[in-house]
Amino acid sequence: MKQVVQNYKSGELAVLDVPVPGCKPGGVLVRSAYSLISTGTELMKVSEAGMSMLGKARSRPDQVAKVMQSVATNGLPATYRKVMGKLDSYTPLGYSLCGVVEQVGAGIDDVKVGDLVACAGNEHALHAELNWVPKNLYAPVPEGLAPQHAAFGTVGSIAMQGVRQGEPQLGEVALVIGLGLIGQLVVQLLTAAGVRVVGADPDPARCELAERLGAAACGDPASAAVEAAVAELTDGHGVDQVFLAAGGGSNQPVELAAHLARDRGRVVDIGKCRLDLPWNAYYEKELDVRFSRSYGPGRYDPSYELEGRDYPIGYVRWTERRNLACFLDLVARGRVDVEPLVSHIADFDDAVETYQRLKDGELKAVAVLFRYPEQTEEAGEPEAPSVAVPAVPAATKVSAQARSAKTPVRLAFVGAGNYATSMLLPHLARREGVELATVVTTTALSGANAQRKFGFAQATTDLDAVLGDKSVDAVFVVTRHSSHAELTRQALLAGKTVFVEKPLALTEDELAGVLAAVEESGNDRLQVGFNRRFAPLLTEAKERFGARTGPANLRYLVNAGKLQHGSWYLQQGAEGSRFAGEGGHFIDTASWLLDADPVSVYATAAPGNEDLQAVLRYPDGSTATISYVTTGASGFPKETLDLVGDGKVLRLDDFVRASVHGPKKWVSSRLPKARDKGQNAELAAFVKAVRTGGPMPVPLESLVATTAATLAVGTGLAAGAPVTLARTP
Repeated sequence: MKQVVQNYKSGELAVLDVPVPGCKPGGVLVRSAYSLISTGTELMKVSEAGMSMLGKARSRPDQVAKVMQSVATNGLPATYRKVMGKLDSYTPLGYSLCGVVEQVGAGIDDVKVGDLVACAGNEHALHAELNWVPKNLYAPVPEGLAPQHAAFGTVGSIAMQGVRQGEPQLGEVALVIGLGLIGQLVVQLLTAAGVRVVGADPDPARCELAERLGAAACGDPASAAVEAAVAELTDGHGVDQVFLAAGGGSNQPVELAAHLARDRGRVVDIGKCRLDLPWNAYYEKELDVRFSRSYGPGRYDPSYELEGRDYPIGYVRWTERRNLACFLDLVARGRVDVEPLVSHIADFDDAVETYQRLKDGELKAVAVLFRYPEQTEEAGEPEAPSVAVPAVPAATKVSAQARSAKTPVRLAFVGAGNYATSMLLPHLARREGVELATVVTTTALSGANAQRKFGFAQATTDLDAVLGDKSVDAVFVVTRHSSHAELTRQALLAGKTVFVEKPLALTEDELAGVLAAVEESGNDRLQVGFNRRFAPLLTEAKERFGARTGPANLRYLVNAGKLQHGSWYLQQGAEGSRFAGEGGHFIDTASWLLDADPVSVYATAAPGNEDLQAVLRYPDGSTATISYVTTGASGFPKETLDLVGDGKVLRLDDFVRASVHGPKKWVSSRLPKARDKGQNAELAAFVKAVRTGGPMPVPLESLVATTAATLAVGTGLAAGAPVTLARTP
């Protein structure tokens, strides 16, 4: 299928061929009929992409701050790879469309194939022929409403949420500053609510349009006409609400709002304009400044948008989806007219030219729609996935056979997220004797990006096709945590050598399922991404420390820090706790340094946050204390480790420096080094095992023991007591 994309580094716009997205549970697959260009938000993004690197930095100081923090935590080389990887990737455009339901995912019963729906979301309502849209981000289109008008649903919801934040009442007077697409819709919604509206915009054509759509008067904000209209309509008191629907770097809209608002009036920011509030003016009138967050309650909440968990109507009357449905209803009943806003309709194939004309100012428009071609026989329906993949008998597994050094090891990736593209694929793409065969993703564009950047032979959304491909030697599972165990189980049953990122499993049942697949298939070719034991600095430090004769004590401080709002790591109901997802790294490192697997775990946590202490006991009496904290200073190193025993001390400082104190002292280089946490060496060992058919880099028994100990931390926290790790025969 085709999709409009942009490279943020170069500014390139393209209509790209990408794989068809899969239809996941909890949503529907929608074939686009019309999608709407946001001439404000999208053109701002397009313009930013055309800036120099310095210009991009100046336009997004918030992102610059994050980059500097990453440099302090992860080092300059790793941060550079991560940032440039993000910049030099295709990103999608679009967030408002109307289309036809082509496939219905499990758990959806409010629409059926063939229904017309309006869709929202900058990850789900893209300028693409097909989109997967979760339940709370689509709404059925009322009968009789044209699809090109229903495509306004998302921007209509943005305008509606802004109006709701202003709490208008019958007979009041409002000022709308900025009469672009959002401003024109705000004018109509306020008029429909019985509010008299004054509009302000320097473009006479937009002022004339707003007056035709219901505004009492409009004019240039720099002229006296707007002030005179406000004085006449309010008897000189000033407007009850001001809606800021303007963009740009001028502070004029905020100053005008203070000048024309009444005492204790409300100022609502809907757009993205400069907000240097003149303190005296806002203080003297005690103005109420409010922000309108996109389409309404639910926005940026993964449990609402992705998991389909609605808010009870008794507590949250208007959510994203209810706003969307309400706006569609108003348009269908003629209370809002979007037809006069349509300046241009372009064929989807002409998308790049249309954006360029808008950017250059050749095409003057309030709203532009992309029209998609009718479904053709060539496009077809998405291939139905296979029901099952037959188990490959152990005797015929290719993965355990040695191969010629001239025969490349063919790898497939399931998932191409940030970790895969910044920490794994850069090492594999340049490794001699490795061929990146296929990348499997649920979102089409991420697969296309990975294919372009790392040279995969093909990108697809069909996992079964990869598992059934006998030419693929090994499968990398680099998806969200909740899918690791099941994808690993399927790949093992298909006879593949498997590299799965941590964690291997989130529950005991999932771990048992993986082991059942090993038993059923006879395939134990498994590696979990516990990379720290392969870190060159730590392996040298362990060698310098030498063998032990008595028990040792290990202390591991993990300064994990706070997660950003919206991170999927916060979805503990679906993806497990942070420690369940990440803790295996530290337990594996401790067990490797102590040359044993733990026999018991005791865990305790601070109330009200995710800070925890886990004490692991080992067969020879050694102990490892892992302090996993999220409340530490962001400038402090993430990982520090001390191993004490036999009159010796090993110290690791965040994979930058290490030392061993004892009969002989050893200190690593004092020169700053990039943090090498072992991914490259780990991948080299894995590829060697696949090529030679030799033992896997880490014994399966160790992987299972580490996973069980990680799960035991959660069990111990719930029980408030030590947990014994009993070995079953």
